[in-house]
Amino acid sequence: MAFILPPLPFEKTALDPVMSAETFDYHHGKHHKAYVDKVNGWEAEKGLAGKTLVEVIKLAKDKGDKGLFNNAAQVWNHSFFWQCLAPAGATQPSGKLAQLIDAFGGQDALLAKLKEEAVGHFASGWAWLVLDGDALKVTSLHDADTPVVYEGMKPLLTLDVWEHAYYIDYRNARPDFAEKVLKNVINWDFVAQNLDGAGISRADQQPA
Repeated sequence: MAFILPPLPFEKTALDPVMSAETFDYHHGKHHKAYVDKVNGWEAEKGLAGKTLVEVIKLAKDKGDKGLFNNAAQVWNHSFFWQCLAPAGATQPSGKLAQLIDAFGGQDALLAKLKEEAVGHFASGWAWLVLDGDALKVTSLHDADTPVVYEGMKPLLTLDVWEHAYYIDYRNARPDFAEKVLKNVINWDFVAQNLDGAGISRADQQPA
């Protein structure tokens, strides 16, 4: 099986000063890698050979295997998160996405709601922008929980609000982290691509 640590879709310095290279050294190079290594270490013990990452996550959920679920889900969540980011000014909402954002109340209103969700989420977890029918919806999930296991939840964008996502650059100031990331380094092209409902597949991994 041997799931991999996906490479970042940008240079480690590309999001500086919003997110520093040091943050990526730890968040991607250590935290994300640790989840990958943990799942791979269970391949034989838990019968994971030949399964995709999404299949492993769903299997763990069905079996109530919290350890496997938490680690596999965090591999997927982080793989999705990196794709949600891009250098400042590289992308802007357009086309259908821009229309949906206008229907939500405009980009400022959407970003304010996402920030509110991220800051108000108690303890560790993820703030999510999802497609709910034909409209945008802002929500959050605790710890390693993931849209992968929720029927009909179509992920478009996520923001990691675990402390390891922001503590190097922002210490305990989650509101500053959320505001600067959401306003400056979102990959709106990736968000728009996920309007096709296939977002879950974009952070999946096939078995080796």
